[in-house]
Amino acid sequence: MEEVSLTYTGILKQGDKRVVKVRFARNGEKDFAEGVLPGGKIERSSGFSDKELASLSFYLKANEKELCQKAKEITGLRGFLRS
Repeated sequence: MEEVSLTYTGILKQGDKRVVKVRFARNGEKDFAEGVLPGGKIERSSGFSDKELASLSFYLKANEKELCQKAKEITGLRGFLRS
């Protein structure tokens, strides 16, 4: 797999759930995959093969705790900046 960048949001409300949105991109955003935590499900994608999407979903599940902790830090910082 080519070099892939990863970005993620702070904690968001989606209905009655709290989620983190994660985006993988390569080729200058031409190829992308968007996943959600908890769960690691890929919700939208373009340009990645099924095998690559399975790998990205596995990555999300394997690193869910760490990514959610980082998202929590962003959410806290966002609240601090609004004050």
